[in-house]
Amino acid sequence: MAVDQSPINKLITEHIDIWTSAVKTKSTSGRGSSKKLELYGVKKLRELILELAVRGKLVPQDPNDEPASVLLERIAAEKAKLVKAKKIKKQKSLGQVSKDEELFDTPTGWAWTRISEIAEISPRNSTTDDDAEVSFVPMPLITTNYDGSHGSEKRIWKEIKKGYTHFQDGDIALAKITPCFENSKAAVFSGLEGGVGAGTTELHVARPLSDCINPLFVLLYLKAPIFLKIGETKMTGSAGQKRVPKDFFSENPLPFPPSNEQHRIVAKVDELITLCDQLEQQTEASIEAHQVLVTTLLDTLTNSADADELMQNWARISEHFDTLFTTEESIDQLKQTILQLAVMGKLVPQDPSDEPAAELLKRIAEEKAQLVKEKKIKKQKALPPIAEDEKPFKLPNGWEWCRLPDLGELARGKSKHRPRNDPKLYENGNVPLVQTGDVARANGTILTYTAKYNEFGLAQSQLWPKGTLCITIAANIADTATLGFDACFPDSVVGYTPYDKEIPTVYFDYFIKTAKENLERFAPSTAQKNINLEILSNVLVPCPPKQQFPRIVEKVNLLLGICDELKERLKESQMSQLQLTDAIVEQAV
Repeated sequence: MAVDQSPINKLITEHIDIWTSAVKTKSTSGRGSSKKLELYGVKKLRELILELAVRGKLVPQDPNDEPASVLLERIAAEKAKLVKAKKIKKQKSLGQVSKDEELFDTPTGWAWTRISEIAEISPRNSTTDDDAEVSFVPMPLITTNYDGSHGSEKRIWKEIKKGYTHFQDGDIALAKITPCFENSKAAVFSGLEGGVGAGTTELHVARPLSDCINPLFVLLYLKAPIFLKIGETKMTGSAGQKRVPKDFFSENPLPFPPSNEQHRIVAKVDELITLCDQLEQQTEASIEAHQVLVTTLLDTLTNSADADELMQNWARISEHFDTLFTTEESIDQLKQTILQLAVMGKLVPQDPSDEPAAELLKRIAEEKAQLVKEKKIKKQKALPPIAEDEKPFKLPNGWEWCRLPDLGELARGKSKHRPRNDPKLYENGNVPLVQTGDVARANGTILTYTAKYNEFGLAQSQLWPKGTLCITIAANIADTATLGFDACFPDSVVGYTPYDKEIPTVYFDYFIKTAKENLERFAPSTAQKNINLEILSNVLVPCPPKQQFPRIVEKVNLLLGICDELKERLKESQMSQLQLTDAIVEQAV
């Protein structure tokens, strides 16, 4: 799209790479979507356009334009006539804006005023027929768009004329309640049925007193960062119910350009916001394409037949490492692929001299049977045999499919008692209780806890040793972390420890991370999602030869460490981009 080289256009085009590359990460969960990213640069560019517009820096001034002061005199005369004719009520006025109230210097020909001086505040529609079809506008149909667009529903006037806010075509509306105000919900009403309507009571409405006022220019000011920032400081009420007072809306100083310049500013904003929309679409398309490319290339790794083919595919990817793994999503995908390769037996070479996993499983089964015979553990319910069609992928020679209880003790926490429900179990407590939130917040190892059992509470529960793998089965499904200390946990957390103490528990942590998505599908669609121990017990686990466990864990730790370094460098780069964007905006204003 060809654009002229006015100062604002040069500002956009000269820094195009900054506007499009300054991105904030909203979330790192799941596989890639640009909706997890906030296009910070484009957002700040839109705000800058509005800020420059209301400061008179967006379009050149024309000395032939009638000064705004003359226009304001004419509006004042018109207002006096309407009051005298009793068409509008006389409203209190703070008078002219003093020098001390002016928020910034305005160009020659501009003037400072207030919305209450140029518009009727909170107007009523008194001449509409009761049975007329009109428009009803609830808050969800008022957009945050810069053009003040909105939706509407057809209603009969007598149904909505009481108890709702009145407006007509051309009226300016501002959402007054949090978070709608901060999100810049505001409108200039247009296309209303019969030209009139009513809607949400959470609006301040102004009806311009003259056709010489462009309501879209006033709207730009209501959406400009300077107005929103001041407005936030003026809100009253309790948290979640804060509102911008009517007096702030009507009396806050308003920079007012000549009538012709108002129209030029609105037209220029339309042009530049359209350019911003195009930049946003192109950037989102680029991010989506990048994520598809990353997914496709990483899939070639998991589809590799063996470690040799994997190395060939990895070599091709590594040539483009710097351009592929440039977002948190792509690095998270890489980490997930590394874990998947680990449990598929493709991450480290196979050693034919390793003892087959079948021998390990046989030995553990014999040891369990002996412990049952000695009444040291209870006999467990027999697990179903593994059918061929159950196996999700082919394992290397020497590996075996098994279930979690085949390799270790899997049991849920025993306590159904929560601190808020049974406080006597927690008085003077000294035994850590690890809950689902502690597991979710941990980064691999659980080092914090939110409550402590006392001795009486411990008798109601079970103490799990340091190094136990914790798996959540309620609220957050299949979050995992390893205990950094001895602890109890409630029945929403499952503990897992391998029978063979030489097997690293962290291998199963890696495995559960690859199975999390499938486990979440078993959770019913209820407010409190959960799965039971039986579901977890039946999950198929790839079991390598015993000698491979430590080799796999060592390789995974090495590669995940590289991913974490990549992510740290990316965060530093993103922070620099955001700071550079803010600096450009600050300098431009």
